[in-house]
This record gives sequence, C-alpha cells and structure tokens, in this order.
Amino acid sequence: MQSDLDQLYCDKAFPVIQDWRDWIPGLYNHLMIQDNSVSPGYCLLQVLRPDAPLPEDGESDQFFFKDRTGKLLLKNFIVSLFNINHEIHGPAGFQQGQPGICDKDSVFALHCTTWPQQARQWLDQQGEGQWPSAEMKQYCSRTGCFVVGVGCSGSEHEQLEWRISTSLAERCLMFNLNITQIRCYVLMKIILKTFINPLFKDVITSFMCKTVLFHCISNTHSNIWRENNLLSCLSLCLYLLYNNIINENCPHFIIPGNNLMRGKISPAVKPYILEILRNIINSEGVALLWIKCDALGSRLQRKILNLGTIKTTDITSGSQLFNLAVYIYYTLKRINYHLKDSSPNEAVEILKNFVLKTINCQYEGLDKPATHLLLPWYCTTLGSVLASLNIYHYNTVSADALKLISLGLNTDVASSKLKLASILYRVQEIQKANAVLSEIERRYDLQIVEPVCSCYQFEIKSVRQGFYKLCENHNEEILQYTTASCVRYLQCEIHCVPNELRYEMFRSTQEDRMFRTKEDNDWMDCAVVDSLPYLYFLQYKVYSHLGRHDLKQAALFKLIRTIKKERNLGHQETALNLLGKCMEQEGRAGDALQCYLMSLNIRGRNNAAKIHITILLSVLINTRR
Repeated sequence: MQSDLDQLYCDKAFPVIQDWRDWIPGLYNHLMIQDNSVSPGYCLLQVLRPDAPLPEDGESDQFFFKDRTGKLLLKNFIVSLFNINHEIHGPAGFQQGQPGICDKDSVFALHCTTWPQQARQWLDQQGEGQWPSAEMKQYCSRTGCFVVGVGCSGSEHEQLEWRISTSLAERCLMFNLNITQIRCYVLMKIILKTFINPLFKDVITSFMCKTVLFHCISNTHSNIWRENNLLSCLSLCLYLLYNNIINENCPHFIIPGNNLMRGKISPAVKPYILEILRNIINSEGVALLWIKCDALGSRLQRKILNLGTIKTTDITSGSQLFNLAVYIYYTLKRINYHLKDSSPNEAVEILKNFVLKTINCQYEGLDKPATHLLLPWYCTTLGSVLASLNIYHYNTVSADALKLISLGLNTDVASSKLKLASILYRVQEIQKANAVLSEIERRYDLQIVEPVCSCYQFEIKSVRQGFYKLCENHNEEILQYTTASCVRYLQCEIHCVPNELRYEMFRSTQEDRMFRTKEDNDWMDCAVVDSLPYLYFLQYKVYSHLGRHDLKQAALFKLIRTIKKERNLGHQETALNLLGKCMEQEGRAGDALQCYLMSLNIRGRNNAAKIHITILLSVLINTRR
C-alpha cells in the first residue's frame, strides 16, 4: 500500500507525571492536568521546578502560558521546534520520501509512566467478545502513556492541550489480533485509500479504522472472526464506521470520551462519504474487484474464476456466484479497450484472435474456468459485429454471423438473446424477433433473475432471495438461469441497434468528456441498457409493427413498472430515455419530456437525454408553425 514510516521520539529528560509523588529531581517534570476544562482524551501540562516538587514560576511567552490561577502551562507549539524542516501534520512532522524511500511521519512525545486517569475505567470493562483479556489489560496498564503536541479541534484551549496517546497499549492489542482481524484492518485501509482518500483526504483516517476494528472485536463473539468469514467481518466493520460517520462520533477505544471524528467531517462532504461506504457495503464484496492497490482486485478475480473447478455437489454461496457474474461482465467490458478505435473489419479480426486464443487455451487445458465462461461471450460479440456489417452492406444477416451469435445464447437469461432479437427486428424478421422475445420473457423469472452490471460502481440493493435459494449447491452453470447482464453494443455493432438506442453512443459532448473517469471511458461510447427494460422496449416496437395494440400497451406498462420497481438497474437513465421515445411514438410529448428530465436527474452529464430533448423541442416548435 506504499505506507509511510511512523517514528516516535521521546526525551526522558521531560517526564510527565499525574501525581506529585512521582516527581523526579533534577529533571523538567510536567504535571498532567485532566479536569472539566480540558477535552476528553487531552490534558494540560503544568511546568514544575527541577529542584523541588513545586510549580515553576514564570510569565507567558512564545512557549508558555500563565493561566488565571498562576499555573505555567506548556504550549503544544513547542513540538514545531523538533520539526523545523518538516511539514506539520497534526502532532507529526511530515517528510516527503525520495524515489525508493517512503514518506516519514515523525512525532515528538513526552512519556508518562503511569496509566492515564481517563482510561482507568477501560481496565474494568469487558464486552461480549471478552477481548482484550485481563492479562492484556494488565500489560497495557503498565505501559503508561505518551502526550503529543496537538489540541482538540475547536477547543478554546487548542494551543495548550496535549493529546493523550496510548500507542504502546494499542501496539499490544494489534499484536494479539488473529489473521482474519489483521486482514480486515488491511482491507479497511485499502478501501480507504482507494475509494475515499482520493476525494476526501484525511477526513477518515487509518486510526479511525483501527478503532472501529477494536470496537467490533470487543463487542462480538470470538467465533465470528474466522478465515472463512472475512467478508462478513469486513461488512461488520464498515457498517460500524458508516454509523459513526452518521453520528459524527468515533469513540477512542481506550478513552471513549475522546471523539476521533470531532470537527473532522463537514456537512458538505458527509453525504458523499456515506454514499461511497453504502455502495461498498451493499456490493457484498463486489467493490473489492475494482481495487488496484496491491493488485487486490485482479487477484480476487483469478480466485473467483477457480469456481469453475467446483463440482455441483459442492456448496457454493449465492454471493460467490453473484461476484463471479459481475467479474465476467467486467472482463468483457475490457474488450472495449481493444476495439474502441477499430473499424468494423478491424474489430472482426481482433475478435477472431480473441476466440482462437481462448480455444487454444481451452484445448491445452490452460485457465480452463476462464475460457469456459468467456468463450461464448466472445463468439456472440464477434457474430454481432459480423451481423452489423451484413446489415450495412446487404440488409440481411449471414449464416456465419447467426451461428456465432447462437454459441452464446445461454450465457445468461436474456442479454445475448436480446441481441439476436434486435438483429431480427432490424432486418424486419418481426415474427422471429417476437418468438425470441417471448422465450426470453418466459425464462425471465422476476423472483429469481438478478440484473448484473459492472460498467461502473453503483449501489447494489439487496439481491433477491430467490437468486440465493436457486444458486445454493450449484456451480457457475446456474448463472445462465439466474442472471441477466446489461446489453452492451460497441460502435462497430451500430447497425444491430434500434435507432432509439443508437443515441447512447453519442451521449458525450466535448465538455462532458472532461467529467468522465477512466472507468467511464470503457462503456460511455457504447449503447448499454439493462436486459429487462430492453426486453419490454423491443416488445413494444415489435407489437407496434404487428399491429397488436393491446400487447403493445402491456409492454409499455411493463417497461414503466420495471423502471419504477426494479432495484438494481445499472442504466436507469437509458431505460428512461427509451421510455421517452415510446411516449413520443404514443404522441405524449409532455410525458416524453418528463422521462428525459428524470433521466437527467439521475445522470446530469454524459446522457443522451440532452439530444432527445433538443430533437423533441425542435419537432414541437416546427409543428406549431
């Protein structure tokens, strides 16, 4: 994780005491003051004479402050003297690393040999997890504490307060974690570094993550922290962190009166951090697949693909299979990287190479699970590109293209079949298209089939219980009956796409592109739509051609219901755009405009709704003339 190096310097010539009886002659002692005027977890340091256990007399200056009672207090500003050439980060001096040398945080601290008064209650408390043990707490109590030069944010004594640090005790706690707890902490730090710090640096800290972990361990039974339960343990910690952020209160584990989040989270950033964490929690582990730190995502992806070797008699969880489905579609999205600047003919050659290499790997027994799962998708994409070329030149589809498409028809419940139905619709094979769509609707069980999209990270609501129930005791083959990927058309497939959906390939203005991430570039120049709304949209168009008004209206109703009710649509804005085009066909211009505005409310930029609104307004203006 390219972590920095933390160093603590302590000068024993400046002891801190909590009792006058601990005064050491000949040294510059400081008496720790912990009263109601000081923030919890902090103290004031009263300067004492080195020749007698008496208060030092003096006046306020750059480093000392004389309060109303005559106490001479040491300002925490003095730590800056020990970091003259360093940038100050809280109590630490920060030194930027050079190539091959990590960054370094240096903290100057004063040591107190006795356990802090504010933490004495912790020694007698015990949570459900019976952790830490009595022996660990006894050891911790003998480590004393440090004080470091930083005051509580927003305190009236901020320049005088010193933070009480129980770092030696926390070190003991860390050394007594099991491997699952350590992994949980590392994953929290990686999630922090990947998803939160790039946008909101230093709002949520590693120390907060460690504190959250300690609280979770202390308040849960020890048998929860097993290696095969890591994802649940991580979710437990993230959920507690989420609640802490909601309440803006993360109690220090040893000194719970010290709120680590006090003054850290502004109202402007709070909802965004909560949304990020909520998406990660609801993804049920899928978000980990996008983590590049330490190649975690790619390593997990390789591990997930090994599910292909699981026998049908083995128990495989629905969560594992759902994650596998997401990874398959994520891998397929990377095809766009190789094809985005290719002509249709170049795309055919590239895809042929993909197919041949995959077949060779399968023949040689290399990476069999991956090839077994991905080969049908490659074939269908190649067939669709060939079909697009056929339609453009001859307004028909060759037998070779249809044969390739058919090889991937059972990859999932709907997406590849929807491509076939769309092609048939484009070449006016309306009855055949209708038959394919009817078969898709028959197989699409709304209580079981789960939409899957990995184009970008979005909040996945709870997965259907029917999905989990059917996946129980099955391997990856069950995905063809339980998942429906979003349908993705590359630009080289444009002639397979209904006119209404083609606008999605041109959703971005030059200004919009400035607001796209690298992840967005993998899909935003494609036409992408969730399977279920696309099914009903195509039914609406087919029934329109067949003159079946009753069935056309039923399909329109189902499309509206899906947009309103389906929890996990990854491209709801696209579904609304298609609904808007249906409303235009119905002569309901006001409803169409409302659909486009709702679409823009979901995705304000990089949205074809802007094009649809412009065209609609132009038609309305010209009609009224």
